[in-house]
Amino acid sequence: MSNNEIVQKLWNLCDVLRDDGINYSDYVTELVLLLFIKMVHENTEAETLDKHILPEGCRWSDLNSKSGLNLLNDYKQILLKLSTGKDAEGKLVHADPLITAIYADAQTRLREPRHLEQMIRSLDQIDWFSAQKDGLGDLYEGLLEKNAGETKSGAGQYFTPRALINSMVRCIKPRPGEVIQDPAAGTAGFLIAADQYIKTNTDDLYDLSDKERVFQKNKAFIGVELVPSTRRLALMNCLLHGMEGDEKGVVHQGNALGMAGQSLAKADIILANPPFGTSKGGEASITRDDLTYSTSNKQLAFLQHIYRNLKPGGRAAVVLPDNVLFEAGVGAD
Repeated sequence: MSNNEIVQKLWNLCDVLRDDGINYSDYVTELVLLLFIKMVHENTEAETLDKHILPEGCRWSDLNSKSGLNLLNDYKQILLKLSTGKDAEGKLVHADPLITAIYADAQTRLREPRHLEQMIRSLDQIDWFSAQKDGLGDLYEGLLEKNAGETKSGAGQYFTPRALINSMVRCIKPRPGEVIQDPAAGTAGFLIAADQYIKTNTDDLYDLSDKERVFQKNKAFIGVELVPSTRRLALMNCLLHGMEGDEKGVVHQGNALGMAGQSLAKADIILANPPFGTSKGGEASITRDDLTYSTSNKQLAFLQHIYRNLKPGGRAAVVLPDNVLFEAGVGAD
C-alpha cells in the first residue's frame, strides 16, 4: 500500500467525523489527535523513537483494548493527561514539555463512542509496515497536503505547495551548522524541507560529529506560528521527522510581528510564506517598535523582520504577492 493510498484511507475517516457533527475545517485536527498516538505507537514498535514516548495509560494499547462509553471517556482523559501532564486528580503523569505543547488544550468533539471505535479499527487496519518504509513523517505531511487541497479553511490556508518549498530550499542550499528560521511557520513545511535537504547531503547526518548532530536536532531550526491549532500540527510534523527543537519544540507560538519576533535570535537563513493582507488589530496585529518603517501591510512588515533578523551574509527566500514590488509609500521607501 503506497503512502498516497494510506493518505486517502485516512482522509476517508473524515466521513466518520462528519457523521458526528464535526465541522469540515476541524477534520484534520480531530483526526491527528488520535493519529499521532497511533504513529508514536508504530515508531516505538519499530524502535525508531526513544524519546517523547507517551506515558503509560495514554498509549494506543490503552485505546484499542476498550469499547463503548468507557472508550470515549478514557480517550477524553488521555487528552487531558497529555495536555496538562496530570490526571483528573492532579497526579503527575508525564513531564515532557513537547508532548504538553503538542496536546495543549486538546479536546475531542466526538460524541458517539461507535465513531471513535470505527476510527481506531480503521487505523489498526492500515498497512503500517509499508508506511514505515517511506517514513511516518512523510505520511503525516501527505495528510496535511490533502487537507490543504480539499479545504482552504483551517490548516489549509497555511500550507505552501511542496514543489515550491523544495525549489526554494534548493536555491538557498542550507548547510549543517546554520540557524534556519521561518517567522510564519504554518505546518513547518519549509523547516522540514531544509532539514531533509541537509540530511540528504550528509548521509542522514552521519557525516557529522555527535555535537553537530545534536545541534541539527535541537538548535538549527526555529519557527513562529500564531494559530495554536496550526502550531500543534507543526510540532507533530517536526517530531515525526526527527526534529525536536528546544523545550518549546521547533515551532513556538506567537506573533512574529510582535514580541515573539522581536526576541528571535538572528538566523543564517530565513524561509517564509508570510500571510497576505493588512493588520486589523488583535493577536495578529503589528506591534513591534523596532521596525524602520511603520506599516499596516503584513508583507512589508515581514520583509523588515527578515532583513533585520538575518546575520551578516545571511540569505532568505520569501513568497510574496507581486504587488509588493510596486507598493507605493512605505513599499517604495
